[in-house]
Amino acid sequence: MDAAVESAMGVFWSRGYHATALPDLLRATKLSRGSLYAAFGDKHSLFLRALDRYIADALARMDIEFDSRKDPVEGLRTYLAGYVERTSGMNGRRGCLLVATAMELAGQDAEVARRVASFFKAMEARVADALSRAQAAGKLSDRVEPASAARILVCFVEGLRVVGKTAPARTTSEATVVALLDRFVR
Repeated sequence: MDAAVESAMGVFWSRGYHATALPDLLRATKLSRGSLYAAFGDKHSLFLRALDRYIADALARMDIEFDSRKDPVEGLRTYLAGYVERTSGMNGRRGCLLVATAMELAGQDAEVARRVASFFKAMEARVADALSRAQAAGKLSDRVEPASAARILVCFVEGLRVVGKTAPARTTSEATVVALLDRFVR
């Protein structure tokens, strides 16, 4: 099941929900039509499972980056460096399944919209927590409010995902990350 979800996620990620046809999913998952329907119900249910997997992977990565036993500013740097990596070169051209899904479906699919909104809220909470810990350690600039700065950083990294589709130079993204983070931390 996990391997099938992973394979389906790759197809949805590269083609988008609407452009993915059942034969694409059958080829990728190596399941028969009957097995795919028995295991997942329908294309939409399989897509939601794939989206949930993508979200779970992203949240697990953030939990490692923002490990409360580590320096919160270093966690923020690691988090942002990860986005630079994911938005550079071929990684950037691939884009982000979540951003693509938000653009394609969130306005018309309530279940997708709920998942996307929940992910952004969870991401924002993790970033805000890191910023609050930085503030408590005296490493946050005086005029920075953690919750507002977290919203800015989430919008920034998701914007990097969109801009990454145009394959900007890694150095440009890195410089932008440094300039933004320098506004928040001491």
